[in-house]
Amino acid sequence: MAKRPRLLLASTSPYRRALLARLGLDFDGVAPDVDETPQAGEPPAARAARLARAKALAVSAQQAEALVLGSDQVCALGAEVLRKPGELQAAQLTRLAGREVDFHTAVALARGGQVLGEALVPTRVRFRALSASQIARYVEAEPAGDCAGGFKVEGLGISLFEAVQSQDPTALEGLPLIATCTLLREAGAWPGLD
Repeated sequence: MAKRPRLLLASTSPYRRALLARLGLDFDGVAPDVDETPQAGEPPAARAARLARAKALAVSAQQAEALVLGSDQVCALGAEVLRKPGELQAAQLTRLAGREVDFHTAVALARGGQVLGEALVPTRVRFRALSASQIARYVEAEPAGDCAGGFKVEGLGISLFEAVQSQDPTALEGLPLIATCTLLREAGAWPGLD
């Protein structure tokens, strides 16, 4: 039986690490050295896909024999890309209350400096109408300024929504595991249930 290549996650995100760990895979996280500056006129979905590829390729260039997963997520209110809110979590949630927001989550798999496959998973979230006191209670209970949108869907943040539309519920958390499993299977690197 051929030895499986080393698997690397081109990310320092604890959220992505936790998601990939759900699959029971042995992997290491590596910080990708990628310039994430937005390109003029770049649509949010294209930005997420570009950055996922760039992260996978940046680490793959240094670790040519490894399989490298890169991922990125862009949160958009219409055409406006929203950044992680940091200390402005409450202000961002106030803007999102009662509105629909799109999350574009991309994943790419690379080896030897070549992209083997990639996927883009869109998710639409409809926020409930939220009062200032509801938002303040949420921010106090679950600080999430380091998360796209300013919430943690895997935690109390789910209570902020009226609806979520996606092909993959893990995409909103930051790494679409259905697409990730498909990419790993196609690369012959899925040790799971197959």
